[in-house]
Amino acid sequence: MIDKMTKYSFVLLSGEAEGFLRKLEDLGVVDITRAEKPVDDKSAKLLKESEDCKKAISSLETLEFESDPDHTKLKPSWDYEVNDPLELFEKVSTLEKQLKSDINAYYKEIEDTRAWGSFDSEVLDDLESQGLKIRFYKVPKKSYDPSWSMEYALQEIADDGHHVWFVTVSDDPSYSFPMADIPRPQNDCRAAECLLADSEGELIACKGLLYTLQDYIPQLKDRQDKTQASLQRYLAKAGAGKAAEDHITTFEGFAPAGEEERLCKAFDSMDDVIYLKEEAVKEDNPPIKLKGNWFTRMFTVLTDMYGRPDYDEFDPTPYLSVFFLLFFAMCMGDAGYGLALIVIGLILRRSKGMKDIAPLVSTLGVGTFVIGIVMHTFFGYDISQVSWIPGWLKKCMVTGNIAGFDANMVLSVLIGILHLSLAFILKAIYATKKRGFLNSLGTWGWTLLIVGGVIVGGITLTGSLSSAVTKWIIIALGVISAIGIFLLSDIHRNPLKNIAPGLWETYNTATGLLGDVLSYLRLYALGLAGGMLGKAFNDIAAMTVGDGSIGFGWIAFALIFLVGHALNLAMCCLGAFVHPLRLNFLEFFKNSGYEGKGRTYRPITNKQIQ
Repeated sequence: MIDKMTKYSFVLLSGEAEGFLRKLEDLGVVDITRAEKPVDDKSAKLLKESEDCKKAISSLETLEFESDPDHTKLKPSWDYEVNDPLELFEKVSTLEKQLKSDINAYYKEIEDTRAWGSFDSEVLDDLESQGLKIRFYKVPKKSYDPSWSMEYALQEIADDGHHVWFVTVSDDPSYSFPMADIPRPQNDCRAAECLLADSEGELIACKGLLYTLQDYIPQLKDRQDKTQASLQRYLAKAGAGKAAEDHITTFEGFAPAGEEERLCKAFDSMDDVIYLKEEAVKEDNPPIKLKGNWFTRMFTVLTDMYGRPDYDEFDPTPYLSVFFLLFFAMCMGDAGYGLALIVIGLILRRSKGMKDIAPLVSTLGVGTFVIGIVMHTFFGYDISQVSWIPGWLKKCMVTGNIAGFDANMVLSVLIGILHLSLAFILKAIYATKKRGFLNSLGTWGWTLLIVGGVIVGGITLTGSLSSAVTKWIIIALGVISAIGIFLLSDIHRNPLKNIAPGLWETYNTATGLLGDVLSYLRLYALGLAGGMLGKAFNDIAAMTVGDGSIGFGWIAFALIFLVGHALNLAMCCLGAFVHPLRLNFLEFFKNSGYEGKGRTYRPITNKQIQ
């Protein structure tokens, strides 16, 4: 649901602007109209500092001392004096990345030079200064010809059975060898190992400093809050209006209507501010604040992925929350995977970086468990055939065929029809609110035809209506809908001129609606694919058990079962996230007329803005 907004206009002396904005920060609910992006070098610098603090906090919070492979060697300096934790973090993290890159390079160099053993580069340089050219070779064992040593001054260095390393020495300017040489090693193995040891020691010291900086996370958070608040004040001042040769500054802001009494009392106490208030309307482009219960708030992030509604649109989050949960669960289609998601959600609650999405993961797990029971699948096993499952629970499972088609496939299509019908109803209702009933007759015509046809068809299938009554109801629906679609879609022009646009809309709707309905078959297809893959892993695991005797077979069974279902769970989650979003963002939003072009409510505050 969209929270109603009150529009405020403020007039004050330009010299009082900074203090006024600080007072608004303390109130914490007024969204001052301001620039969305940095407007100059100063604002860009503030934004960068805020983002750098955020990255540093996120990186430091993910560090876990006990799980570090080098934790026994680490010596965090808890008493280390840090003047600027952000600057130190950036220096240390940059050095850490460079050291890791160097260490990988040294490991490769050691691997490349180990066969050459230890050698003195100065001796080689001295020989070359005397006109002796030393060339290095590494060739496959099968390509190496021992007779080369009879023709060239050749010394074999190493032979691991796969490759042969050797060198040749020659002072002949026209020297020629049947194999291409390789670059001379820059260091011998010992030198590379020393460099590796030094870099690993420096890396451990860097890690120690990073763990030391974890004590400064609260300081970094406070700095981020202050920097973000400074940025918002600066952008608000940049977007303010000027008058009377810049002596007067004007601000425009919005706040929830429920805060009006508190805000007016605060503004009345400000002697240096003149303010006006009025109810916000769409033309003011007020920010959008969505309000809902604990359930719908979890799905607001999905709405924001598409875009918040305009001020005169409907909030799609309540519908998105119910249908996304249902579609996700149908795509997963396995009660066992639902339990796994519940456990994952509980684990994520302990994670600092992921705890915000933990409730959503657990909720999706509960939905998947319930729908998995309905679809009678538990870790790939068909539980409808299990004897100990209670009879009342089996009655809740969708099995068998309907009209020759799999019952779950028919269910997916029926849910799609319901979803699209709801979209048409919402489109008609909100079109009436925006333009009035008479200006929405074309929309109501389509809604009556489609939704009415679905309802009549559903009742007829139950046998409650005779074929004769159904025929006349369909005819009546068709006639009334045709009048709205072809004659009254625009009441401000000649009805005959509405026929051509009506025909074009009929073509688009008829062809598009069929494709939209068939799109919901993906709910059945993904659930079926996941179930079949899970069953395949079960069958492969069962083959390792053999006669069932205790032994290695059961260990192999457990490994195949766990790894197989872990992979299947990951793939199912990916599909179950993307495709339900598509059905809501494309099929539902398109047919409901939802645009999602509103701007997010971001009050100016001295607290961290989420």
